[in-house]
Amino acid sequence: MSERIWTAALIVIGDEILSGRTQDKNVAQVATWLNVQGIRLREVRVVADDSDAIVEAVNALRARNDYLFTTGGIGPTHDDITVDAIAAALGVDVEIHEGARAMLTGYYETRGGLTEARLRMARVPAGASLIENRMSGAPGIRHGNIFIMAGVPYITAGMMESLTGTLEGGLPLLSATIGCWVAESEIADLLGDTERAHEGCQIGSYPFFREGRTGANFVVRSTSQAALDACVAALSAGLEAGGWQVTPGGI
Repeated sequence: MSERIWTAALIVIGDEILSGRTQDKNVAQVATWLNVQGIRLREVRVVADDSDAIVEAVNALRARNDYLFTTGGIGPTHDDITVDAIAAALGVDVEIHEGARAMLTGYYETRGGLTEARLRMARVPAGASLIENRMSGAPGIRHGNIFIMAGVPYITAGMMESLTGTLEGGLPLLSATIGCWVAESEIADLLGDTERAHEGCQIGSYPFFREGRTGANFVVRSTSQAALDACVAALSAGLEAGGWQVTPGGI
């Protein structure tokens, strides 16, 4: 495993997300899946079904990350413009992928046949390969370091499953959580000092107000299990020394 940090960005495409009609569920599942592959999701952008906006986002985010993922906008209807916009961003034509045509022909053979609308789902930026989709027949698309996936969460999950283990990445990010009934402002110095004393670890503080009391959960992250365990132990000891009881796993 490489110690290099591999990064990814995600573009969530769709007017329905921005309008609030649909709540996005892909960010969390993409981030979780990427971490297992040893890849950090560094940024997410939500854009409308607008070609110029998609082109701008694609070119900006692919330039500063190892991988770029998109979800949404690859269906059979006129407003599914993701493929066209990404082709424009790459400066290539859109073509029918014969492998995708064959997949769709087989899938729709007993479902009314391959109509012109359904054939739209075989369109790809020229030079692309396919991402298997066992859920609905229509494949996802890979073009270099860009992965174009469906917006429906369970279909997205299936596409990611087919990509599992195929991307180059580094060490997965491990994490552990502890909780404490304490205001984070009271232990800010302890958090900072503990993080600085444990190289390769990051401590996230997540305050809450519950049952009329103030508390916080602390998430320690590292690529090293030994470093993670040492940091959690030191933070727990510091909290306990201050008179605050620690709850492993969080509150």
